[in-house]
Amino acid sequence: MAGGWARDDAVNEQIEISTAEAIARAKARAARPQDVASAEFCAECDEPIPQARREAIPGVQLCVTCQSGRDKARRPTGGINRRASKDSLLK
Repeated sequence: MAGGWARDDAVNEQIEISTAEAIARAKARAARPQDVASAEFCAECDEPIPQARREAIPGVQLCVTCQSGRDKARRPTGGINRRASKDSLLK
């Protein structure tokens, strides 16, 4: 049961939208081209990329050090609460 000015099915609709957006993001990440040649040298620091890494990850362009730096800088995306409930405002 939705409260206030929202329709009765607004909560379920929002859950479906959030789920669809998360699935779309996951599919976009998984849709990497597999036929792209791996680089022999890192695109950022020009250090050689080990052969084992190039075989394990087709199309790799970064060394382990540069990739781990990017991974640390990337913040995970959380769910979006468009209704701005009291709980979401407390975070």
